[in-house]
Amino acid sequence: MSTDDSSPASVPSAPQPDSAPLTEQPAAPEPPEPRPTLRALLTDRLGEVGIRSAQILLGLTLAAVIVFGLVQLKLVVIPVLIALILAAALSPVIRWMRRRGLSAILATWITLIGGIVVFGGIVTLIVMAVRGQWEELSKSAVDGIDRIGDFLQSGALPIDSAQLDDAREAISGFLTSSQFGTGALAGVSAAAEVITGALLAVVVLFFFLKDGDRIWAFFLRPFTGRRLERGHRIGATAVRTLGGYVRGTAIIAFVDAAGIGIGLAILQVPLALPLAVIVFIGAFIPIVGATVAGILAALVALVANGPVVALIVVAIVVAVNQLEGNFLQPVVQARSLKLHPLVILVALTAGTILGGIVGAVLSVPIAAVAWAIVKAWNPPAQPAPPFAEPSQAERV
Repeated sequence: MSTDDSSPASVPSAPQPDSAPLTEQPAAPEPPEPRPTLRALLTDRLGEVGIRSAQILLGLTLAAVIVFGLVQLKLVVIPVLIALILAAALSPVIRWMRRRGLSAILATWITLIGGIVVFGGIVTLIVMAVRGQWEELSKSAVDGIDRIGDFLQSGALPIDSAQLDDAREAISGFLTSSQFGTGALAGVSAAAEVITGALLAVVVLFFFLKDGDRIWAFFLRPFTGRRLERGHRIGATAVRTLGGYVRGTAIIAFVDAAGIGIGLAILQVPLALPLAVIVFIGAFIPIVGATVAGILAALVALVANGPVVALIVVAIVVAVNQLEGNFLQPVVQARSLKLHPLVILVALTAGTILGGIVGAVLSVPIAAVAWAIVKAWNPPAQPAPPFAEPSQAERV
């Protein structure tokens, strides 16, 4: 049976649309982000800031604890600091005697006894010069304050009289009280503590003069190599800075007292000698001491000689201070004290709060030594070797 060729060929059928849509497969859940490790938290930017902040807070806390402990032990700390400063100032005398063949013990006794005699003589002369005229000096200062107050009240400035009266009573009470006169040291500590501290300072000074280098070498025993070299460098820097500060301040104080005292004597201002002594003592408190001494001298001149002489005294004080600051101090203390006046004021304020008058005197040399130690912490940079032309072999 033959097939029918005329029958249409089979054509593939078109795909039919699905009657029902296929269900979408659910997306695979994303893996959770890995939690940062402790190392990552501590090493990122915020972690570094946090670590540095914790270190700063820890350092401040440790410094506060140390300062609090030192303040509680000021009966021991202050004599040791005074003995250390005096030993640094007298160290050239000890070295000079040792180079002349004297033994350490003999040089120490000569220096210590000579220093006590000289210092005791100066203190005795100061007390004798000031004690008999202190009452008159305080009365003149109070009268000068009264005159300035009357001038301010009668002038065009809106000054409240009650505030002037309160300031006058506070200043006059301070000047006329025993805390500023013969009992000034009692304001810092009791009389028994002063005597104990003085004896302790003398004993500590003796050992510092005799065995200062051995004492420092004892503290450096645990160190070797570069750390030992750094310890020797810091010790030499501290002694040089302290000694230079004390000797330079004494020279500057003498020049200030002589200049202002001679000016007061020429102008026939009464109490010239006590005022010169106050200038000498005030010079050991930078900035503030010279200002207070100049104001006191101007007040006395205002009462005794009138406003014209008082203005001349102010001009003399300003001229002496400018001479000291611009010419004498850079030469005498060029290497011993390089501190900004703001740093000096902050150190004076902190020292006064912590240790009273003695703290104000000791704060500036301590700040100067601290800054000198910071600068001497690392060895000085070695100069680069000179440049040399390469040889013919090196070029090849």
